[in-house]
Amino acid sequence: MGKVKLFATGDTHGSFRRFVTDIFPEQKEMTREDYVLICGDFGGVWNGSIRESINLDYFECKPFTTLFVDGNHENFDLLEAMPVEEWHGGKVHRVRPHILHLMRGQVFEIDGYKFFTMGGASSHDIPDGILDPADPDFRERYEEYVNMRALFRIKGLSWWTHELPTKQEYEEAWRNLERVGYKVDYIVSHCCPTSVQAKIDPMFDDDTLTDFLDEVREKVSFRSWLFGHYHDNRSLERKYALLYEQIVQVL
Repeated sequence: MGKVKLFATGDTHGSFRRFVTDIFPEQKEMTREDYVLICGDFGGVWNGSIRESINLDYFECKPFTTLFVDGNHENFDLLEAMPVEEWHGGKVHRVRPHILHLMRGQVFEIDGYKFFTMGGASSHDIPDGILDPADPDFRERYEEYVNMRALFRIKGLSWWTHELPTKQEYEEAWRNLERVGYKVDYIVSHCCPTSVQAKIDPMFDDDTLTDFLDEVREKVSFRSWLFGHYHDNRSLERKYALLYEQIVQVL
């Protein structure tokens, strides 16, 4: 252990400005065997546009390998259409040869360290709701929401029900944690356990995922927990690292 370099950061939302060499000079010493880990809301797989493809090709040319867990701002239809591969002991979607989506409920071994990954989160920035294009009054409501400058999203276009894990994904997560004796080195998620979230801001609502992560917190032995979602850079209780634009070295 100790040969691989791994850096972590928070939400990118499809913008990779923070990875230019002037801002992230450490990459000059990195190779494809080193990693940058994004803690959800990667946003690089969003609409399948030519511009998006160019951005991904640019990121693919970076000297390191990019890893990410999904957040709530991802196009899950596009992600889930990709073939599933096994990589370092867990399941991934390979977006580009060196850009990998670390799927939910997996345990990966990197340079002798075990990483448990659990993406997903509830969108908390849509107080005016979600519109469904299948509804007969969609067009009328859409124009109304736009005119009133409402904060909303559209099902299947900017919001997906799969932003939260399925029952099967929770079950697979517990099976994989049981397989490693409920002991890992790092936990990587997008949101965080309910009890930790309450310390960030009690206004955030808990849900099935934050409650699940609270169970993981109680049952699993771990060294450090990395997460994003809350658009801040903070350390909590020594073991929890909330990341946004900051890039920190993990290994």
